[in-house]
Amino acid sequence: MTETPPSRGEIFVVDDDPAVRETLSVVLSAGGYQVICFADGAALLAVARNRTPSCILLDVHIPGKSGLDILRELRGEEYPAPIFMISGQGDIAMAVSAIKNGALDFIEKPFRGSEIVGRLDEAIRAYARRQADSSASRVASLHFPGREPLTRREREVLEQFTSGASNKEAGRQLGISPRTIEDHRANIMKKLGARNAADLIRIVMTTPRAS
Repeated sequence: MTETPPSRGEIFVVDDDPAVRETLSVVLSAGGYQVICFADGAALLAVARNRTPSCILLDVHIPGKSGLDILRELRGEEYPAPIFMISGQGDIAMAVSAIKNGALDFIEKPFRGSEIVGRLDEAIRAYARRQADSSASRVASLHFPGREPLTRREREVLEQFTSGASNKEAGRQLGISPRTIEDHRANIMKKLGARNAADLIRIVMTTPRAS
C-alpha cells in the first residue's frame, strides 16, 4: 500500500488553461503539496495578499491583467514566497523581463511534471536558506555609489559569482536555472558598468560597505 506523502505546504497555480491547472494539481499533489488553482490574476491577488504559499506558479498570459502585471502588484522582490513564471516557447523574452521584476525563475511549456516537482523542491529549500542567511551576506551590505541599485536576487547572484561559483553551481545554490543566473549576471554587469568578469570582481572588492 502506497503511503500519502506528508504535506509540504501550499502552491498557488495561476493558468487560464484548465488542462494545465489539472496537470499541475495532480503532479504537485502527488509530490506532497496542497495545490490551489486560479484561472486569473484577480482571484490570486484576493487570496495571496492574506496567505503566503510555499511558492506561486504564474502563467504569463492570463485573462485581464497579465502575469507580469500581477507579479508587479505582488512586488515579487518583496513578496514572502518565490514566484515562478510559466511561459510558452515564444514568451522567453517576457519571462526574462519577469525575472528582472522579481520572479525567481521561469518554467517553459511544455513541461514534464516530475521535473517540476524536483525543481520546486530545490527552489523552495534554497529560498528558505537564503532568507536565513541574508543578514550574513557581505554583498548585501555593499553600497555602489552612483550606480543603479541591485535587486536582492542580483545581490545573491553576485555573492555566488564573487565566491567563484559557476553558473551551474550558483543555480543549484539559489534554486534557479543556469540560464537565469546568466541573465542576472548580464544585468549586474550592465548596472555596475563592468566590462568583463575581472572588472566586476574589482568593483566589488573595492566597494565600501554601507554605513
